[in-house]
Amino acid sequence: MRMTPVLLLVLAHTVAVAADSPGVAIDQTRLARLKAATMPKFDRPLQFDTPEADAVLAALEVFPPDNPWNIPVDAWPVAPNSKAMIALIGGAKPLRYNPDMGFVLVPPDQKRIDVRINAYAGESDKGPYPVPDSAVIEGWPACFKRDPATRALTFEDVQRGKPTLDADRHGIVVDPVNRMLYEFYRLTKTDQGWVAEQASIFNLASNQQRPDGWTSSDAAGLPIFPSVVRYDELKRGKIEHALRATFKNTRRAYVYPATHYASRKTDPNLPRMGERFRLRKDFDTSKFSPEVKTILEALKRYGMMNADNGIDWAVSVVPDERIPVLHDELRKVKGADFEVVIAPPGYKQPK
Repeated sequence: MRMTPVLLLVLAHTVAVAADSPGVAIDQTRLARLKAATMPKFDRPLQFDTPEADAVLAALEVFPPDNPWNIPVDAWPVAPNSKAMIALIGGAKPLRYNPDMGFVLVPPDQKRIDVRINAYAGESDKGPYPVPDSAVIEGWPACFKRDPATRALTFEDVQRGKPTLDADRHGIVVDPVNRMLYEFYRLTKTDQGWVAEQASIFNLASNQQRPDGWTSSDAAGLPIFPSVVRYDELKRGKIEHALRATFKNTRRAYVYPATHYASRKTDPNLPRMGERFRLRKDFDTSKFSPEVKTILEALKRYGMMNADNGIDWAVSVVPDERIPVLHDELRKVKGADFEVVIAPPGYKQPK
């Protein structure tokens, strides 16, 4: 069939174009969308669950096009031990989600402050950090507001460690103008200032990883923000990145792009940190709600990476009250509907 110039132009923007490394495909549609977007100016911190934040996020390019979070893996080969690994994790267990990882967007001139780093100071990036007074703690607001046991807690209660300081209490700060990301483990506001157990800084314009062997606010040494399902993505009907996943039992090993493990177990059929899972191509998503279908189609195209020890088959979604409760639908998807994929021979880590 002879193609018209218009049709050729459409194809150029819809076909994923391969890079110079096997397994790396650049989605030109995503790049065209970002190139056409204009980031609104803002001069104050913005909570993730606001229309103002949605507009900023829609124009933010998170990592380069060839970054592992951004490349499709729908053509990657299945791991030889895929069936054994999924059976060991639990093929009958349901897909879950955590409305957990919120964040705050800060303007480029946000005041930088000291945050006292405790447990993992030796594997933390140095401050000061642009943490605002309105920094969001993991789970706020939806996770707290939907639970009768925590519904009465205020924003400041949660910032100061209620209902418990033993929770992970991730805190995420994004500077979209400078394309910098700051992530904290167990971030807590005190009368003496902010404290945390770990701090990681990521350049969203770079493919640079954490130092080999270093953790991050997640056990795998990976960033959290690039992997979380956001409201603006669900509203757009397309997620263009891999998702964050947790598993209860993991292996004493990690695979790129992870840099750290958090287990003493050595069974080769346990997932490594950074292990990538893909929803099977033949899984029918047509009967799911638009929000869940968007998540499932992303899991087919980009998959999900093992980032931390936690609930099996659980992906992270922002705790945004604008997103409906997804549990009942997602639980219809089982572990056996996934397959473990590996990078093809010749795959090169992007520079």
